[in-house]
Amino acid sequence: MRHSQTLIPTLKEIPADADIKSHQLLLRAGYIRQTASGVYSFLPLGNKVLQKVEAIVREEMDKAGVAEMLMPALQAAELWKKTGRWYKMGGELMRLHDRHDREFALGPTHEEVITTLIADEVKSYKRLPLSIYQIQTKFRDEQRPRFGLLRGREFIMKDGYSFHATAESLDEAYENMYQAYTKIFTRCNLNFRPVIADSGAMGGKDTHEFMALSEVGEDTIAYSDQSDFAANIEMAEVNITYPPSEEPLKELELIDTPGQKTMVEVSAFLQLPLEQGVKSLLFKVDERFVLVLARGDRDINDIKLRHALGAKEVELASVEETKELLQAEVGSIGPVNVPEGIEVVADHAIAAMRNLYCGANQTDKHYLNANADRDFHVDGYYDLCFIKEGDPSPDGKGTIQFAKGIEVGQVFKLGQFYAEKLGAQYLNEQGKQEIMTMGCYGIGISRTVAAIVEQHHDEDGIIWPMEVAPYLTHLIAVNPKKEEQSALAEQIYVELQEANISVLYDDRQERPGLKFKDSDLIGLPVRITVGKAASEGYVECKLRESGEQFDVHISELQDKLKELLS
Repeated sequence: MRHSQTLIPTLKEIPADADIKSHQLLLRAGYIRQTASGVYSFLPLGNKVLQKVEAIVREEMDKAGVAEMLMPALQAAELWKKTGRWYKMGGELMRLHDRHDREFALGPTHEEVITTLIADEVKSYKRLPLSIYQIQTKFRDEQRPRFGLLRGREFIMKDGYSFHATAESLDEAYENMYQAYTKIFTRCNLNFRPVIADSGAMGGKDTHEFMALSEVGEDTIAYSDQSDFAANIEMAEVNITYPPSEEPLKELELIDTPGQKTMVEVSAFLQLPLEQGVKSLLFKVDERFVLVLARGDRDINDIKLRHALGAKEVELASVEETKELLQAEVGSIGPVNVPEGIEVVADHAIAAMRNLYCGANQTDKHYLNANADRDFHVDGYYDLCFIKEGDPSPDGKGTIQFAKGIEVGQVFKLGQFYAEKLGAQYLNEQGKQEIMTMGCYGIGISRTVAAIVEQHHDEDGIIWPMEVAPYLTHLIAVNPKKEEQSALAEQIYVELQEANISVLYDDRQERPGLKFKDSDLIGLPVRITVGKAASEGYVECKLRESGEQFDVHISELQDKLKELLS
């Protein structure tokens, strides 16, 4: 492609609203342009990169035996109402009405559509298992779109779905897709980790997120420094054995703690260790209230609480609800004298503690020397806290470290939730109707592009890995007005195209310095410069990633490029 025939509007300055490198560089290098908040046009170079990533996905899906289709972005509200997600997704769901006042949504995902389709078309166990995917634009009405392609209101996604007669069949498909995703992100040259995750609003139980490691990631990964264990911080099990305290029980004592609201403040006021105190928080779990206890130096994990209690919804009780039910401000609540009807659950660490301090359910008062079973009752002990750096790894190998990550893909075992709600049934070998079991598999295509740039850049611009680069070579004539340079560049351009070596030819009548700066900014793997040695048939080849340079005769150029690009 000739530069003069395409659209590559590079920018000298960093756009004011671009906070992270991928956003800045994709804008500056002319890959994307914003059309509205969280909505972007992919310009020719950006579209080329998308196509490269999509091609990798398609190749690996073909190898995995998954068929591609395309579903509508416009989805009828009644499908979403059948599963309850019309209400559960809240403001993130893009909703609209047609001229007949019928409700629709612009799809953020396609479980409802594909499950309804399969329910209509697949009736026998003989057609199962079945795996299908699509690559399509999705929509989410993000409250705060930011970070360019990482959190937008319109984005490109690969979403896949599998349908099964047995849980064992789903396990096989899940492992197959897990391996395919590992190959996809490896080919995209990403430094990534598959991590144990929470399925959230998607439903289901088992799930892994594929995280591209990056300091701008919005997710925290807990990983072992001595094994391949990795989990989202919300899901990492705290694998600590707490030996029971042998300290003699002391007499319960009520004391004043005026103005002390937080655990840190109370600890300092009492001059007692933070880990000797009990953090108490009131949660609304589905339709009931639950008081949750944790050691003072730990943070309560609402995701673990939801899983431990088998709940659908968990949220922190409001200040007003807490005061009404426990007769105290939030900073003074605790497990002693809890009113009837409020369940009390605790993290495992509480079971081993003696003579702890806690809120007294009286504003500005705390108890000293409170003890479980004697002074308060606990209905159940669970793993309810976030893991911390330095904790033992849950797999027993090494200790936990933290890293930030960008979620680029996720695989789910959805189970039978959608199939049951939408009537996806089949006749088994005995002629009896059974509900299908489902899996779901997503990749953020546009997110992956941004993640690649986050990991592959320098102060001069993007450094594209070869498999996803929009073009493999960047051809520049230093001074196109000179006949020998112009003629040789034209010859190379034609020959590279004939050899199927993709090339962007900068044929602009611009200063050499501007061309070289744009070349570094755009970030193609190999730059071919036709300059003063053109009359002798020599050009300069430069690798974008390493900066290595080679003088190559035109007769050897293709062989040298094949060597460099291999």
